[in-house]
Amino acid sequence: MAAVRLLPFVVCVFVLACGPASGATPPLNPSPVVSPAGGPPRVTGAVTAGPVCAVELSPPDPRCAPRPVEGAIVVATNASGQEVGRATSAADGAYELFVSETGIVVITALPVAGLMHPPAPVSVTFALPGEVEHVDLVYDTGIR
Repeated sequence: MAAVRLLPFVVCVFVLACGPASGATPPLNPSPVVSPAGGPPRVTGAVTAGPVCAVELSPPDPRCAPRPVEGAIVVATNASGQEVGRATSAADGAYELFVSETGIVVITALPVAGLMHPPAPVSVTFALPGEVEHVDLVYDTGIR
């Protein structure tokens, strides 16, 4: 019983002795804390729209390359259909989607105004936390 009453006092002394008022300085380059699990699984990729030109040439014309899609919403759902992650593509079409669980996940890009068809859903499997999958998504512009 005496040890239980003494515990708050010991904790208080420790905090005062090691806290900011102790004069101790933090290391100059503190290392980031990294989880042994490696963080949540994630999907990275680019969202583009194509074709851009009605006729594809050989060699390809750089002006006819697929265009990045800014603001596309990319969603991850689990096997039960529950959303487990969501991201929005940047100006260059890049996205990074953090997924809250492992297992089979379906990656879907939602419809975007002005583009005819969203990309087909893509299924990926995450066996371990920290895994990264790369999935590029291409919207159909309807140009033929």
